[in-house]
Amino acid sequence: MTLRVGHFPNITHVQALVARAMERQGRNWFAERLGPDVKIEWYVYNAGPSAMEAIFAKSLDLTYVGPNPALNAYARSRGDEVRVIAGAVNGGSALVVQGDSTLTKPADFKGKRIATPQFGNTQDVAARAWLVAGGLRITQTGGDAHVLPTSNPDQLSLFKTRQIDAVWTVEPWVSRLESESGGKVLVEEKNAITTVLVSSAAFLKDYRDMAKRFVTAHRELTEWIQKNPEEAQRLAREELQASFKLGMPAELVARAWTRMTITPDTTLAAFQSFVKSAQAVGFLRDTPDLSRMIEAP
Repeated sequence: MTLRVGHFPNITHVQALVARAMERQGRNWFAERLGPDVKIEWYVYNAGPSAMEAIFAKSLDLTYVGPNPALNAYARSRGDEVRVIAGAVNGGSALVVQGDSTLTKPADFKGKRIATPQFGNTQDVAARAWLVAGGLRITQTGGDAHVLPTSNPDQLSLFKTRQIDAVWTVEPWVSRLESESGGKVLVEEKNAITTVLVSSAAFLKDYRDMAKRFVTAHRELTEWIQKNPEEAQRLAREELQASFKLGMPAELVARAWTRMTITPDTTLAAFQSFVKSAQAVGFLRDTPDLSRMIEAP
């Protein structure tokens, strides 16, 4: 059996990065725990909406993803297509402004340009909700400030050349914006859910035992990462370099690590705030019934 698993090239998807780096060393963390007939195929996405479209298209079984795309997909399918089966990472996301910026509050961003990883992803919704809560009118295509969905590598180059005023993104890009472009953090989401593990509802129904074993392996890997932070950081850096040609100095990843809480746990209550934010910026019209969203295999 082939198990198709998605993730992003971000430190906040550390379980996937570490597992893939281990595979290069002949240590198949997930496959060894799932059985001899199981093969893991990894698929990479820039941000959550793309990964959730892959779930809808039945080209993914599981994916590491942000909470807002998972929530949007759950609501869009009326709870029929998506299940959150574990947590992964909290924190590690922030709003970064230019080092000499005088921007301090939402009202200051009138007429300014803010980049986010992808339209409708977790940081995109967070940025829009923060601006709206501060009194600005933000639409999906414009408003008092311009929220510009932009891939993470492009964010960095645009920020360096000062074509954008700020970026709301995740690690390691937050630390790269600081160290390579002189950016400074204005808003840090220390406790917010950043990454969860999502299953298609069909996979969970048809292969519940397999899903259960994957979650158990995910929890065990998370515990290993917690106990071996330096080796985990090294493996994550190696994977980012090998698969994505993203060279990350050890100091940069260690810096990003301090902003993250690596945990396999998540709760339904934690998603309620995302519902409010998504509604505030027009991504959710109704309040979805979340009773089926989190389901342990």
